[in-house]
Amino acid sequence: MHNAIMCAASVEATACVEHCHRTREPLLSMTLRLYYEDAYCTEFDARIVRAIRGTTGANGIVLDRTCFYPTSGGQPNDLGFLDSHPVLDVADDQNEIVHWIAGDLQGPSVHGRIDWARRFDHMQQHTGQHILSQAFLKSLNAQTVSFHLGEELSTIDIDRPTLDAAQADEVEDLANQVVFADRPVLTSWAQPGELSTVDLRKAPTVEKDIRIVEVEGFDRSPCGGTHCSRTGEVGPIAIRKWERRAQEVRVEFLCGWRAVRDYRWKTAAINQLALAFSVKDRELPTAVLRLIQEATDSRREAERLRDELLEAEAAKLLAEATSWNDTQVVRRAFDDRDPQQVRKLASLLTSGHGTIALLGISGNDGRLVFACTEDSSADMAELMKQTCLAFGGKGGGQRRMSQGGGFPGGMVTKALDLASEMLRAKRRT
Repeated sequence: MHNAIMCAASVEATACVEHCHRTREPLLSMTLRLYYEDAYCTEFDARIVRAIRGTTGANGIVLDRTCFYPTSGGQPNDLGFLDSHPVLDVADDQNEIVHWIAGDLQGPSVHGRIDWARRFDHMQQHTGQHILSQAFLKSLNAQTVSFHLGEELSTIDIDRPTLDAAQADEVEDLANQVVFADRPVLTSWAQPGELSTVDLRKAPTVEKDIRIVEVEGFDRSPCGGTHCSRTGEVGPIAIRKWERRAQEVRVEFLCGWRAVRDYRWKTAAINQLALAFSVKDRELPTAVLRLIQEATDSRREAERLRDELLEAEAAKLLAEATSWNDTQVVRRAFDDRDPQQVRKLASLLTSGHGTIALLGISGNDGRLVFACTEDSSADMAELMKQTCLAFGGKGGGQRRMSQGGGFPGGMVTKALDLASEMLRAKRRT
């Protein structure tokens, strides 16, 4: 890996201009972009061209030259310092690079220093993306239609509707072959009329002063981002996962140190789980799948047993029900019981004929469940509404079953008493 080097006052602005003419690198704006000359440049001295007063406490600074890369082309901006002021954001505003900082800068000149760890990470991910995109094109004839370099993960979208594991492995292998070959990564400049003899992976998005990044003998693409000087610096390229998005596939990948860190935590997790299961790491998937199946079977058996218990409980409650002429009324308050189980119990109680169930749960908040059989003329929704209203709660539902609550749990018994009285009054009229 290259060492981070200093590109400071020793590189005078006039020399930079001469270099641009000599290498055909154009001056794209009033800010000389030193990262085009050397992506490994980490420090520089520059003259302040103008300041922009911000509205949120940050101020914008335009310099005559900079090493700071602005957000563009799917690559995030650099961070770092101008003198002692942290750089919060860097933007390309109508061909001026604006450095947004907290506070004010004094004096006509400034010393800049970028966050090298962040810059090199972006170089690894972006160069890796070029390699991976070409690997998809060569292996599967899949063109990359978009790219995003995130803080933790990066993605490309490819123009095909499906991708399987064997295809992903083939692409990943080809990409890493290019990494291990340690090929040079070169940059050059061209004008539109010169592109007829240049085989580009994708068309340029600018009409002039086209910067071309070439992975020697493998990929050539227009790009304004920062890149490694050799593919070996990219480090391992790992396809992490993928998902279909309409007629495209979004591929999530990691390069370099990100891939190493991902490998570390996954290896640690696998070793920890393998130890817990007392199996070898390669046997872990089988052990986990077996455990999942056993858990599924246990849940099904537990659900079956709960249903049997509910059926037995419903039969017991019906046997103890109060008879109102041709109607059985089951009235019961439960102490902090699962509402779903109470609803299921109400359904079992009213699955036959001539039954009304008035059930309540007296936890922190009171809850009610009212139900009746199909042959009952009672309206559970109206009964619930009136009962809850009397205690400052709310409720509603269907004629045969309704739910409510929103009042203190200690009032559930009184609420059931009131509901019973209203039912009796209704039957007497």
